Amino acid sequence: MTSPGAFPQDPEIDTTVRILSADGTIAASEAAERYLPIVEALSDAELEQFYRDMTVIRAFDRQATLLQRQGQLALWPPSLGQEAAQVGSARAARAQDHIFPSYREHVVCRIRGVDPVDIIKLMRGTSHGGWDPTDPKNGNTHIYTLVLGSQTLHATGYAMGIAFDGRHGSGDLDKDEAVVVYYGDGASSQGDVHEAMVFAVSYQTPQVFFLQNNHWAISVPVSTQSPVPLADRARGYGMPSIRVDGNDVLASYAVSKLALDEARGGAGPRAIEAVTYRMGAHTTSDDPTKYRTSDEEQSWIARDPIARMRAYLEGRGASEAFFADVDAEAAAVAADARTRTTQLEAPSRDSMFAHVYSEPHPLMDEQRRWLADYEASFEEGA
Repeated sequence: MTSPGAFPQDPEIDTTVRILSADGTIAASEAAERYLPIVEALSDAELEQFYRDMTVIRAFDRQATLLQRQGQLALWPPSLGQEAAQVGSARAARAQDHIFPSYREHVVCRIRGVDPVDIIKLMRGTSHGGWDPTDPKNGNTHIYTLVLGSQTLHATGYAMGIAFDGRHGSGDLDKDEAVVVYYGDGASSQGDVHEAMVFAVSYQTPQVFFLQNNHWAISVPVSTQSPVPLADRARGYGMPSIRVDGNDVLASYAVSKLALDEARGGAGPRAIEAVTYRMGAHTTSDDPTKYRTSDEEQSWIARDPIARMRAYLEGRGASEAFFADVDAEAAAVAADARTRTTQLEAPSRDSMFAHVYSEPHPLMDEQRRWLADYEASFEEGA
């Protein structure tokens, strides 16, 4: 039995949930009205934390992009523009919940306790995972998965384990567990995602599928993938699903909180499609000017999630001292990331051959020897 705040199932009334307009004023859509009590219960400190989270991670994200451009990282996947979807959903999760990110949920990881430089280590090549998900300080945050969609299977398997062990549905939301898995619009077309949803519904897992629809699967627009809202895909499996304005941190929080509480309480899996926009490149190896227009980008810059939240807080009377403090923290976090990154050792040449196979493999030995000879040829030429 669903609660009064359960997701609507009638597609005629299942419109996008939006609470904040682009100018930062409260302008709740019809579908958002049921979520307003959740937002109204937020304190000033919690609202200001949302803004702080978004602003700090954007500064870190920009610094990481610069570090990659300067040769310190092999690759960087920017999260620019997607901060509200991530902050709202991450802040809605409870400490006992398990998080399965894809590869650009930088602020989700930071909120859960992961050191952002551990993400940098992964992208620099000095780590095969980045952090230990079993370490309590990392807040049950599992490692990034660059293989599109595979994390949805991992998350569903873990959520099935929670269900088999009876670690949800007791009515104690401080103890019952849930799982959140993040994926993108491109990954939503992967078979892994659909298989995960089949098992999730079949076993009624305590799980939320959080889809960030950032409009571009590298260079392929979402309209090419689906003529209908991506939320309908989950609904087709019998999973309650809803669309939310992914640039509205309040809507993201409220929808995620309800979905997680219901999943945690035994109502089965839920799906959220957060409609946002990737303002940066897919990764630093991508050039978005090749496939999207400046007019499109400008239209989304006008809906910037951080500017929207700042306008809202200013309207509530947040002080200039608060904003100055946030800016100072953001600059400090970015500077710290730069300092610690440049102090990291360069990845070992041999590390790329380690952990590819569980046992020694002649192919790896052959490739290792080839690389050593290749690099030696340059030294001889010098």
